[in-house]
Amino acid sequence: MQGDKLQGGEKHTEGEGREEDVGDIEEIRRRTWNLFSLKHAVSLRLRGLISFLGVFGPGLVVMLADTDAGSVITAAQSGAVWGYKLLLLQVVLIPVLYIVQELTVRLGLVTGKGHGELIRDHFGPKWAWFSVGTLTLAGIGALITEFAGIGGVGLLFGIPLWVSVGMAVTFLAIVVWTGSYYSVERIAIMIGSFELAFVFVALWARPNPSEILTGLTQIPWKNSGYLYLAAANVGAVIMPWMIFYQQSAVVDKGLTVRNLRAARWDTLWGSLITQVIMAAILIAAAATLGQSHPGIPLDTVQQITHALIPFLGKDFGVLFFALGMIGAAMVAAIVVSLAMAWGLGEVSGYRRSLEHHPMEAPWFYAIYTIALVLGGLFVISGVNLVDLSIGVQIMNALLLPIVLGFLYLLALKALPEPYKLQGTYAVVVGLVVVITSGFGVFAVLNTLL
Repeated sequence: MQGDKLQGGEKHTEGEGREEDVGDIEEIRRRTWNLFSLKHAVSLRLRGLISFLGVFGPGLVVMLADTDAGSVITAAQSGAVWGYKLLLLQVVLIPVLYIVQELTVRLGLVTGKGHGELIRDHFGPKWAWFSVGTLTLAGIGALITEFAGIGGVGLLFGIPLWVSVGMAVTFLAIVVWTGSYYSVERIAIMIGSFELAFVFVALWARPNPSEILTGLTQIPWKNSGYLYLAAANVGAVIMPWMIFYQQSAVVDKGLTVRNLRAARWDTLWGSLITQVIMAAILIAAAATLGQSHPGIPLDTVQQITHALIPFLGKDFGVLFFALGMIGAAMVAAIVVSLAMAWGLGEVSGYRRSLEHHPMEAPWFYAIYTIALVLGGLFVISGVNLVDLSIGVQIMNALLLPIVLGFLYLLALKALPEPYKLQGTYAVVVGLVVVITSGFGVFAVLNTLL
């Protein structure tokens, strides 16, 4: 009996052991499944993030190009002449810039067409050619300022104008002729990132916070000279070629309406970055030239750089200003030339894609190259960069009613119901278009008349 009890007890213990083993196995399985599920969830989120960030590019590139050589000169002149009094305008222009460029993204992603093509479809060939005419006018002016900036940097290091400009034209032609859309975009972002050097220049200048706050509140609205530079700053932020470029770029990249959310973030970050850079240039000039020689004329890149040397040091000042200027001018030259090649193709109908071999799209690559060569040749002939840069931005300000008018009408007319401008936001965008365009024209006319 006792043996049976012991035997029974042993059997009972074995049963409990088996149950514990089964429980352990189930626990291991549960934990393994949870770990697998976690890894799967992380993998999905990571893939989603990579896919989301993969959309980034057109907005960053066009915004880096927005702070081009002409904009750099305009911001530096603004700080040197008016101190921090034009700094608030740089902040105000952030939402304006985003609103305008977001419309180009929306039009491109929803319709799958470039800006010139949409104008041709909805307003006819004549208006399409007229819009491309404004693009060409602004584009050639911009290219001249870009290569003048590059040539000016070359002269700082003793490089003849024809050598530095010739090297830039050759490099930019090779980048596009031998690359795909993605390679061109990556190179443009890499080159444009040199503009961040201006942020370090501003920090190195050690601006006085109290003077910045004072400048933000003292706005001489009745001064015609101030209004002229204010109009130039507006023209430096919103340019015709930006609208053509970003809309064509999202199409050439193969993005669709499913990418709209990511493309908006791309545009927003780009808007913030470009205006931070513009503000940094203005602050650097205001904290240095604006303090020691207020109102000093800036006729060349060399004058600006040499004026900064006493405050920033010879090595630091020259190197960082040169890096920033090269980055600004080179990325803008790519964007402007591509915008012209895309825009003319959208109206005339020739093949136009960076995914096409030059033999498949000869006119596209020819227009891109001709634009570069013309801009370079004009600069080699000799030109005053500062006067030209501000003049080009003034021209952009005068073209704003045409450019923004077409953009607004297309957003009302060319988009289907879920995406078209409507309701309160349509009114807000309309007010932004009218006020921005009206201010630019008023400021210029008030100065000239």
